[in-house]
Formats: sequence, structure tokens, C-alpha cells
Amino acid sequence: MKTITDRLLLGFAWFAGMATLLVVAILVLYLLGRGGKTINLALFFGDTPWLEAFLGKQPVFDGIWPALAGTFLLVVLSSAIAIPIGIASGIYLAQYASGRIRAFLGFLVDLLAGTPSIIMGLFGFTLILTLRRTVLPEARTGLLLAAACIALLVLPYLIRTTQVAFDAIPEHLRLLGPSMGLSRWQNIRRILLPLASRGILSGAILAIGRAAEDTAVILLTGVVAQAGIPRSLTDKFEALPFRVYYLAAEHRSQEQLDQGFGTALVLLFLTVALFLSAMIFQRSAEKRWRLR
Repeated sequence: MKTITDRLLLGFAWFAGMATLLVVAILVLYLLGRGGKTINLALFFGDTPWLEAFLGKQPVFDGIWPALAGTFLLVVLSSAIAIPIGIASGIYLAQYASGRIRAFLGFLVDLLAGTPSIIMGLFGFTLILTLRRTVLPEARTGLLLAAACIALLVLPYLIRTTQVAFDAIPEHLRLLGPSMGLSRWQNIRRILLPLASRGILSGAILAIGRAAEDTAVILLTGVVAQAGIPRSLTDKFEALPFRVYYLAAEHRSQEQLDQGFGTALVLLFLTVALFLSAMIFQRSAEKRWRLR
């Protein structure tokens, strides 16, 4: 029989969940109301023919296509850097590190997780200045530096989610591999990793969303207005979060401000699309592991 405390906690949980959904719904509806009318080809490509802009034959100066492409490249590149390192580090902490080493490395991971994004941007900017004065005079900010700093920003989440996913595996399943004569690595690869895959891929999904929306890091590491689509990893680039910030701070008309809301709506849709793609990959990976 439920006590009064249980009912109060249950009611508060329902209230918190419904309040969160209500806030999200209000935010989306507000963005749709302010920016939905600007969602058209002109928002993406301006006066440039869309096919010419999509193929990179003509530059786009008054549309968000370069920012959309820059955000996509930034997310893909930072994820390619952070996800393998984060998963490998989490596996090491969960399965190999022990005692003081695990506690010390865990403290460093938590310290990195608490680092503000602007500090990470300053780190990247300082790194470029140091390289210019020492071994690489031609070093400059660009897409690669921004992706590396974003990767450092999301790395702690990947490490911790991987470690927690491995630690949550029941003890009898941990002993299944050794009881069948598998080595430690074989046990991790064939048994523990598939069991922990849901938690690991959930952390990867969160990391992708974090990489898509951060602005402070890229402000100091290579993003500029009207940079166009980057042709190399060292080129300057545009990004949707910076475009929203730029239009909100520097708009000169109501139309430009509405374009900022439309850009925010596109960023929201892009994030949802990345989340859905990651979830589809997660389910397909789980099916493949189950069939092995």
C-alpha cells in the first residue's frame, strides 16, 4: 500500500515530466511561429541557385548553407576523434585500471567534464599561438582545431558513460567469458561490449548533440561569418550556433532576426536528425551483436 510520501513523490515526478514536455513544446512552437515562415530555399541558399550552391560551384553569401555544412563537418570530425578515444578510455577505467590509478584518472575525467567550454576554446587558441612561436609558424585556427577542442569537451561524457555501462553488467555475466576459456580482451569484445552497447551508444548520442550546439569553443578556434564551405581541415568555417548568435547580436532588421529564429529551428532539426541517425545505428548494432 502506497504511503503519502510515495504518492507525493510520484505526483512530483509526473509534474516535473509534464512541465519539461510543456517547456519544450512552448519553445518549439515559439521557434516555429517566429522562424517557420523563413524556412525556404532563400534561407539556405540566398540568391544563389540551390544546385550550384550544393555542388560548391558558386559561393553562398546570404544563406545558411555554408553554416549547415560546417556544422555537419564539425560534428562528424569531432565525433570521429572523441568516440573511439572515449570508449577505449572508458573500457580501460572499467576493466584494466584499479586502485589509486582508477581514482586518479577518474578525478581527471571529472575535472575535464567540469571545464567550461570557453576555457576549452582558450586552450585551442593558446595552442595555436604557441605553435606559431615555436615549431609551426603557419599554424592557424580552423575546422580541425575546433573539432579537436569539441572532442575534448565531449570526451568525459563518453568515458563516464562507457565506464558506467561496463560497471552495470552483473557479475555472473562478467564471469561467463573466463569460464569458457576466453581471454580478457576476448571477453570484453565478445560478451561485455555487446552487453554495454546501449549505454555506450547513448553517451555517443549525447556527445553528438553537445558537439552540434556549442558556440563558445568555436568562437575562438576558427568560426567566422561568411567563411563559406571549408575546402580543407585548416580552413575557416561557418556553423549554425554561431550564425544564430551573429544574427541575434548584429541584426539590423526584423527580417534578419526572424532568420535567426529560422536558423535556430534548422539547428534543432539537424540535432534531432543526428539523434535519430545515432539511434538507428544503435539498434542495428545491437541486432548484429545479438546475432553473433
